[in-house]
Amino acid sequence: MEHVRSGRVLAALSVLPALAVAGWLLAGLPLLLLGRFAPVPAVLFGVPLAAVLCWVGTRRLGVGTAMSHPHGGDGREAAFHERGGWRAWWPVAGVVGVAVASGVSNLIMHSEQVAVRRDPATYAQYTAWIAAHGSLPVSTDVEAFGGPDPGLVFRSMGFYDVNGSVVPQFMPGPPLLFAIGDWLGAPFAVPAVLGALAVLTLAGVVARLAGARWAVVAATALAVSLPILYTSRTTFSEIPSLILLFGGLALAYDALARPHWGRGLLAGLVFGLAVLVRVDGLRDVLPVLAFAGLLIAMRRFGRPQGAVGPGLMAGLVVGAGIGMSAAYVLARPYLSYLSGSVQPLLAICAAVLVLTLIGTAAAPALARVRLPGWAPAAGGTLVVLLMAALYARPWFQTVTRVPVTSEDVRTAEMIEGIQRANGLPPDGQRLYFEDSLHWVVWYVGAPVVVLATIAAAVLVRRLLRDGRSFEWLLPLAVVGWTTVTTLLRPEITPDHPWAARRLVPVVIPGLILLAAYGLARLGAAFDRHGPRVRGWGTAAAVLLVLVPPAVTSIGTAFTPVERGEAAAVEAMCARIPPDASVLFVERVTGDRFTQVVRGMCDRPAARVARTNSDTAPESEVRRLAERVRAAGRVPVVLGAEESQVAPYGPASQVMALVTRQDERSLTEAPNGTWSLRMDVWMAVVCADATPRAECGKMVVERPD
Repeated sequence: MEHVRSGRVLAALSVLPALAVAGWLLAGLPLLLLGRFAPVPAVLFGVPLAAVLCWVGTRRLGVGTAMSHPHGGDGREAAFHERGGWRAWWPVAGVVGVAVASGVSNLIMHSEQVAVRRDPATYAQYTAWIAAHGSLPVSTDVEAFGGPDPGLVFRSMGFYDVNGSVVPQFMPGPPLLFAIGDWLGAPFAVPAVLGALAVLTLAGVVARLAGARWAVVAATALAVSLPILYTSRTTFSEIPSLILLFGGLALAYDALARPHWGRGLLAGLVFGLAVLVRVDGLRDVLPVLAFAGLLIAMRRFGRPQGAVGPGLMAGLVVGAGIGMSAAYVLARPYLSYLSGSVQPLLAICAAVLVLTLIGTAAAPALARVRLPGWAPAAGGTLVVLLMAALYARPWFQTVTRVPVTSEDVRTAEMIEGIQRANGLPPDGQRLYFEDSLHWVVWYVGAPVVVLATIAAAVLVRRLLRDGRSFEWLLPLAVVGWTTVTTLLRPEITPDHPWAARRLVPVVIPGLILLAAYGLARLGAAFDRHGPRVRGWGTAAAVLLVLVPPAVTSIGTAFTPVERGEAAAVEAMCARIPPDASVLFVERVTGDRFTQVVRGMCDRPAARVARTNSDTAPESEVRRLAERVRAAGRVPVVLGAEESQVAPYGPASQVMALVTRQDERSLTEAPNGTWSLRMDVWMAVVCADATPRAECGKMVVERPD
């Protein structure tokens, strides 16, 4: 029975991350909405709720829910094939070891993205604010500038100005998780921990669907893939999304193996909460909606799996409803910004819901429909042809976009700059989306893509032929739907490793899952030819899966980026007078540091309105500085160069950071890093009657 106990342990361990994340989010969101998101209430409500969900989700896990037979079947056979002792427990130890090693290495190599240049720093500043204040929106303290004025601009990159307050971009789910690190004094630790939990989660799904002997291989392949390393080292939303989506798949598998509406409810809730983490989660869980409808239809025919349907549907609606409600209340400007994609997505969701209801109502008639004999083979062939077409896409398509909005123009200018750095002809309209499947090959290797394609074709054929491998229907639908839609329209600035984040929640783990099933089929074939062929064949297949992603990652895996930003910001904050109101007179510095000064330095901050220049008019700066002085505070200006702040008083450099940043590669996998320098200069604005030397004395000296 050792193999049964070890199977139960791995099954339970692999759903704990999703259940714990779901419990924390369910407790943290109401506290944030009430303005009470603080350590004590969050722990008092979040920890017990997470514990309850973990208990409910892992109780009574039997053999049927622990592991799947690697060759299909009905999910009631254990896949260990070992008997007793260490041989039964090695997959558990291996998976845990890989997850721990992943977490430790990513913690050591963590990134410190604090200055708002891209999304991770936006999440970091979002987190810093709610961790310190427990509420939204962000206060602008306009009275510290003498009251509202058209020359004051409180918005900045990643933060919207709404009715005199500032609303952060993005969904609140990730900052609710990252806040734990801020409270513990380790703000850069949580992403690495979540990355390790993501490895554990995928391993559990692989163990259920492909067999436990392949869970360690899949966990290792995920852990060494560059996009996973990249998003596990700083504050991204993709890793929490991966945990919820694949945790939902594991819980749905368990619910079907031991059918009960309550288990379905829990699985649906975890799936739905992916929307609280990323708006794209609404697209990712669409197949779950249709699958729940199928189960409800099966209930009408007395199939035991049908008992899961109502709970799965209800949990999904509740979880997704919580996510969309939070988006409407806390991130409405972000929804407006994404309206071009969110509104069609909502329409698709409504259409899928209507079709699901119609299909459920018409189930008796649909059950009498018989597929033609050629349909299974055609379905499998279509999978192969679709992947081949995506791979060949660069040969017959070049994806472009004509800039229309100001955001499009800035993106085009950025792409042109990257093209020049890469030695490519400048063309800001190029999006490089046609290369999306090639991106996947960079990061997981051609063997994984080929194995996954063959596995998907085999599974589609079996499902269409006689309904076998039913436990694969939902994972195949989620992975297939999201992979195809993501590869067709990644909708991201196409430099790497930045663009690789789009592949993290589903595409890369999903293809590794399918490749693991392909390995299981190969392993079964090797087993029939004796121990020698089995040993050498399995070793060769495993190396083919693990070596390519490791080779791609090694160029950047041991080079931390944007280190020193936290210390540089802390030193800058110490130099700003405690009673200062900060005016940013230059565009880039304002974009990067307005929320940093407001949230981390705890000083009122605003940008001075500009016209067609990167710097604000001197007359406008002096006018606003006098308003600050009239409000009883010290006017301070910040800029990127000494010449930008020197007209207002003695200039001092408060940041001179030299560090490394991610490479920006467009046509090949990234294999190095670029240098990054950030300079910030400060001056206390002198009053007309105050000698400049006296103004200079107001600057806080740099601490030893």
